[in-house]
Amino acid sequence: MVKIVTVYNDWRRRFDPTDMSYIRWLKISEALARRGHQVDIATNELRWLARRAPIPMAKNLRRVSLASVRWNDYDVVKTLFHIGFDTLETYGGCEHPFIISKLGSVVAPYDREGIYFYGKARAKLFDVQKKINDASRYITLLSRPAEALWREYIDTHKEILIVPGGVDADISQPRRDPFPKQMGKRCLFAGNIYGQNSQPEANRVLVTKLNQLGRLLTDRGSRLYLLGSGDVSGLDRDCVTYLGAAPYNESWDYFHYADVGIVVSAGVHHNNESSKIYHYLRAGLPVVSEAGFPNDDVIVEARLGFVVDNGNLELMAKKVEEAAHKEWDCYHAVNYILNKHTWDKRADVYDNVFKDHFA
Repeated sequence: MVKIVTVYNDWRRRFDPTDMSYIRWLKISEALARRGHQVDIATNELRWLARRAPIPMAKNLRRVSLASVRWNDYDVVKTLFHIGFDTLETYGGCEHPFIISKLGSVVAPYDREGIYFYGKARAKLFDVQKKINDASRYITLLSRPAEALWREYIDTHKEILIVPGGVDADISQPRRDPFPKQMGKRCLFAGNIYGQNSQPEANRVLVTKLNQLGRLLTDRGSRLYLLGSGDVSGLDRDCVTYLGAAPYNESWDYFHYADVGIVVSAGVHHNNESSKIYHYLRAGLPVVSEAGFPNDDVIVEARLGFVVDNGNLELMAKKVEEAAHKEWDCYHAVNYILNKHTWDKRADVYDNVFKDHFA
């Protein structure tokens, strides 16, 4: 057994797995705990908020106060995203001898196509990456393009682990239909669309595309729904229905009762993936994705959906209609995900590292 503490942010908010960053934080911690490791999730949430809406912890898993963590009590410190390493630095943990730093996107020392961080924001993230390289035993990235970018601009001999996003092996069964009573096929985009404080350029592009696709689908008698967080002030409510954000366990009902899962991108992403692809497919939901993510191939290999040229929303609307009416082999897709893309499969990568170092 290895004793691990996972670190993300120090926000004074309730630990609430509604957006993908919190979901990943919880799910990879749960998967490591299932491997028999003792895992602590270090949060800065107010105690009364935690008591008001508790999130069940599993065997070998607990939430602890970030301010009270004694870093040397742990064999491994695992940070999530750039902000996770910032948090570790703020709370005095950067001298720990076994830090694993996980990043969602890798930036270059200058603005680069396909990476949606710019100017001072991008420069700050690159400075964090250099600190991560100096302090970490391992660096975890989502994709091979991310690794290539890291090695291109950061002089590193550190080991890099490739650990993409994942999904639960066991999910909630259909319980109730959560959609509004509207006619037509239900086309669901589930995810964070960002905002003015986080990737505002990506927010503008995503909202524009959702509005355009929503109009095209409305003309075809279908309806586009948005489930998730972010700035929705620019959303055209005449053709896109905003469902708000839902707790992780409740979100599965939307996947079960939708007809098609939608993926649009802010452009061609250099190294950041789409986590919603794994979740749509795990629920057996056909996917129509705009090309532009390193994990587009998952849809093709699962044989449950289409990938269309980036920017061709007319074709996308056509393929959404086709996907909604086609007979699919959902059984194959679900089993493909269970065999290759669960959180437990992702935890295997870390478990092998721990066996090498702590056997």
